[in-house]
Amino acid sequence: MSFTVFKGSSSGRITRNSAKKPTLRGDQVLVKVTHSGVCFTDVHYKTADMALGHEGVGTVEETGPEVHSLKKGDRVGWGYEHDCCGRCNHCLSGWETFCGERKMYGFADLDQGSFASHAVWREAFLFAIPEGLSNEEAAPLMCGGSTVYNALVVADVKPGAVVGIVGIGGLGHLAIQFANKMGCRVIVFSGTDSKKEEAIELGAHEFHATKGAKELQTSAKLNNLIVTTSAPPDWGQYLKVLDSRATISPLTVAEGEFSLPHQEMIVRGLRVQGGIVGSRLVHRQMLDFAAFHGVKPMLVRFPMTEDGIKECFEALEGGKMRYRGVLTA
Repeated sequence: MSFTVFKGSSSGRITRNSAKKPTLRGDQVLVKVTHSGVCFTDVHYKTADMALGHEGVGTVEETGPEVHSLKKGDRVGWGYEHDCCGRCNHCLSGWETFCGERKMYGFADLDQGSFASHAVWREAFLFAIPEGLSNEEAAPLMCGGSTVYNALVVADVKPGAVVGIVGIGGLGHLAIQFANKMGCRVIVFSGTDSKKEEAIELGAHEFHATKGAKELQTSAKLNNLIVTTSAPPDWGQYLKVLDSRATISPLTVAEGEFSLPHQEMIVRGLRVQGGIVGSRLVHRQMLDFAAFHGVKPMLVRFPMTEDGIKECFEALEGGKMRYRGVLTA
């Protein structure tokens, strides 16, 4: 059996390719892909000779000899990480995302991706899709949802906390919903008022437009600040609305140095908490939480074809996506 994968190329053109299904070994599972979310990380890799996509959802079509729980017809998804050593301190403590031998999108398994008709992954790194989430709703949660939910978890956000969210995009619109359903007071910051109404509908309790603002003033000091923008913000603006002992969670993918006033961090006890996608336990909890509380991405649908992927990338790169692109097989 062969299946289709859509790959990047040195020119950035998306190409359709055939891949041969391997004989399933161990706990490997053949998944028939129904939907794939499209993340900006996919745009970063479109000039690489690799199968694209890491927010896959579909149905189990075949299982290997050591698969224990999944069976044909089950709905499953996968995200950024595909494997780990299982032996190191990080793996043994449930933080396999920091394993020194981790296998992640763009660095391993380059012949596999969610822009495809099928994919083969280990059962240990597949996630059952709970009732209450459709396949297309679950797809963007596999990376986007996992990333923002993980940020809230590792920052130890508690109910009643005042959470600031910078940016209303693919990550930000999910962060607003998660923080609201966790019982937090949600204050949202965006460049202009153009997304204010949507932010309130998603669960924001307060909204501030930052473009041209000399000083930010909020109704309460922030205990947490989740930054989801494509470029780092003016930290000076936000330090003034942070409470002492607040936690900053920067999710922006950016080059260069990260800089905050040294003395202010010490005196006020501020914390910067790095983070990537959630561990498998956090990811599983995120899916259950989203299904129970009705946290769902706002979607724009595209066909899973060369032209469909190109159109989706153009919308994403042009800042016109509201808010997560999903490819439909």
